[in-house]
Amino acid sequence: MDLQAHYTQLWEQAQQEFATGNFALDPLLDSPHDTRRGITLLARPNAAVKREVQDLLRHLAQVEPDQYYYPASDMHLTVLSIISCYPGFSLEHIRPAAYAELIEKALRSIAPFKVVYSGITASPSCVLVQGYPVGPALELLRDNVRKAFRASGLQQSIDERYTLQTAHSTVVRFRAPLKRPTAFLQKLRECRKREFGTSTVHTLELVYHDWYQRQANTQLLATFPLG
Repeated sequence: MDLQAHYTQLWEQAQQEFATGNFALDPLLDSPHDTRRGITLLARPNAAVKREVQDLLRHLAQVEPDQYYYPASDMHLTVLSIISCYPGFSLEHIRPAAYAELIEKALRSIAPFKVVYSGITASPSCVLVQGYPVGPALELLRDNVRKAFRASGLQQSIDERYTLQTAHSTVVRFRAPLKRPTAFLQKLRECRKREFGTSTVHTLELVYHDWYQRQANTQLLATFPLG
């Protein structure tokens, strides 16, 4: 996939939606009754990248303070959504140790790799920091994990919503009607090519989590050092 072209297409479509006030709001974002849960294999950007992203979010929040801005603790890069969030899912439905063992074997040949975080893009529901993996390691490890699960018989929903090929991090969700949509869009345009730095992925995490990967609702199931 041409990541740059994909991110640009998302941006152009989002601009058109934003210009007409079409922001997709999640009514469950603040609901205590949201039972959507899932399991994801993810990576965390380093502290320097997180600081740069948090600086961006502070500027955006000055324009639209009522939106949901990801704290540094929740920032992540989704490697693969093993079981996409759905209402009522819990760890009682699976054997987490079997998932960890399968993933550990699938990752044995994967070395650490870098991700360059450069620019932002958007969709009607969120703002994303663009990530660009250096080399083929991310694509290879995703393929390894996909093949392992397809042959395993374990519950999974990999690629059912869409085939994950990007390396982005979602950093803003729209939770309420925007009060200053024109100013917010202008701020996004100003930050469109902002650089956030490069992070090396040495370790992956398997987590049980809610829709937003909030730390309070996230349980670490296993860690996988690469290389």
